[in-house]
Amino acid sequence: METTLLSRALDEVQVETLVIPCFERAAAGSALEPDTTRAADERTGGLISELYTSGEFTGKLLEATLLHRPTGMAAKRLLVIGCGKQEEFGTTELRKVGGAALRVMKGKSARRIGFVLGSSLATMENTTALVEGALLGDFEPDQYKTDPKKAEKMVDEFTVVIPPGDGSVTRKALERGRVMAEAQNFTRALVNEPANRLTPMVMADKARQMASEEGLECEVLDRARMEELGMGALLGVAIGSAEPPALIILRYRPPLGISGVHLGLVGKGVTFDTGGVSIKPADGMEKMKYDMAGGAAVLGAMKAIAQLKPSISVTAYVPAVENMVSSKAQRPGDIVKSMSGKTIEVLNTDAEGRLILADTLTYAIREGCTHLVDAATLTGAIVVALGHFNIGAFSNNDAFLEKVRGIAKSQGEKMWPMPIDDEYKDYLKSAFADLPNIGGRYGGAVSAAMFLKEFVEDKPWVHLDIAGTAWLDEGKPFLSKGPSGVAVRTFVSLAMQW
Repeated sequence: METTLLSRALDEVQVETLVIPCFERAAAGSALEPDTTRAADERTGGLISELYTSGEFTGKLLEATLLHRPTGMAAKRLLVIGCGKQEEFGTTELRKVGGAALRVMKGKSARRIGFVLGSSLATMENTTALVEGALLGDFEPDQYKTDPKKAEKMVDEFTVVIPPGDGSVTRKALERGRVMAEAQNFTRALVNEPANRLTPMVMADKARQMASEEGLECEVLDRARMEELGMGALLGVAIGSAEPPALIILRYRPPLGISGVHLGLVGKGVTFDTGGVSIKPADGMEKMKYDMAGGAAVLGAMKAIAQLKPSISVTAYVPAVENMVSSKAQRPGDIVKSMSGKTIEVLNTDAEGRLILADTLTYAIREGCTHLVDAATLTGAIVVALGHFNIGAFSNNDAFLEKVRGIAKSQGEKMWPMPIDDEYKDYLKSAFADLPNIGGRYGGAVSAAMFLKEFVEDKPWVHLDIAGTAWLDEGKPFLSKGPSGVAVRTFVSLAMQW
């Protein structure tokens, strides 16, 4: 889908559908806001006012009403879409509104859509968010469906319409939105791949291809190299699968970077998780193809970082493995030695993500990373604690955590800080090794984070448990069912705003 910028009066915009954003009215009979709504109402002889007066439309967030052949407009249809309360409206809401508008009209086979940003909304930040929302809304997880009518539901062009002569918005805002959304959709497409089509080595090949296209350095460590490095925790997870493991490394180096800062992004890349010998229930196991969503988010972020070019060095690390059951698979009670030298008693083979992350975090530190952020679909416990709306955020550094959370909030990605106090170490005791890979019954997400903390030394580190947010079991008005691509925008903005 092509995104364009057009500076033109409302009644002159020749598209199939023109989208008019509308707020809830403060009181009956109050003036229509924003200026876009007032202008559209005047040009159509009060059509929008009639919608409010009749109660057919109230302006609530994502509410939509379609008007055909509007008087005084060149567009064939007007989509009036709700933006909620004006005082609560920002880029997060506009991103959702853009996605919802796209999806409504895509379902009606619209090919060319224009979205009007009047003078009160036409800013660079709003334009970027709107383009992101539209492109994210355009994504469908149906690449393996053979329906010949799919082509009829494709949108060719999404135009951001601003007032004539308005110089507050440039193509740069559209371009940034396109880069961010395409990176997030790249992540979503990876997560959506079934495990028979996305093995660890295929994931590595896709990373190589993307790195070549975007000008990133790419290195892939194979099993032999990981054995030389002593990555016993990672290799213990991979040993049960016929598919070989890979540690994917992508490097971005700015020409004139800020010295002394090297951001490491680490993403869990379990391309399929049976649970191993501690096997998962059959019900819902098919969704375990998404257990590499953290790794995919890291790769997607690097795709955008390569194009937007922040001033700090960024390296991504994705340990890609398959956790399978076989005669060679590791067993509960096995003891492995991590790259750090710490020994780990494997009490549950389904707590595999923290094992592969442990060695990867150690490797990232040895490569010189000064700050670390990891993303992983790590625990079901975080879903019990926070549901599907907030990422669980853990850290050994309050200032760094607040930096990440602040940037996440600006990008519409909700995070909730979780405790990581020393008392929780009591949950990680083993009589036979330095630490076990699980704690007891309580605080499962916390004990998983405490486990990872043992491997980050003194480096500022944030752990993002995205198990509840990386997959949508039901579609939203602005996003399709399936992978969400969560954390990509946060990772990119963290690097850009350093």
